[in-house]
Amino acid sequence: MVGVKKTLTNTYYVSPSDLGSVVFRLCIALIVGAIIGLERQLRKKPAGLRTHMLVSFGSALFVLIPLQMGIHSDTPDALSRVIQGIAAGIGFLGAGEILRATRDRDGELGDIRGLTSAAAIWVSAALGVVAGCGLWQLALISAVLALLVLNVFKQIERRI
Repeated sequence: MVGVKKTLTNTYYVSPSDLGSVVFRLCIALIVGAIIGLERQLRKKPAGLRTHMLVSFGSALFVLIPLQMGIHSDTPDALSRVIQGIAAGIGFLGAGEILRATRDRDGELGDIRGLTSAAAIWVSAALGVVAGCGLWQLALISAVLALLVLNVFKQIERRI
């Protein structure tokens, strides 16, 4: 497969050097965001399918910028700074979700709500970073595990 490289640890990642690889990474980001977003949409949460897909997609785009420009080879910490910025920036989206969900009809603060939705947005961003880095296997496995946490553990929580 063109653009796929094997690393020293026998794992495969998709090289950012050609258009097909970039499209593949962005599509994986959309898919893993959709996995989380669809679950949230089905549970009638405000941040649903499109939000999670866009968060994951945007995170992948931000990661691909230094990779496409070759900046990561000149300054190895450039990619790390991008990832740190994504993690911090997505925190603001999550905080907005928590504040929105926490307010009651009178505008007063009620019980804290929206923490799981905020965490799901944060996970979607991480999945996008992983997809943008070309680690498609890790992205898919992590998305399935996140889906299990959102579904299976919700059932366990109810029973406890």
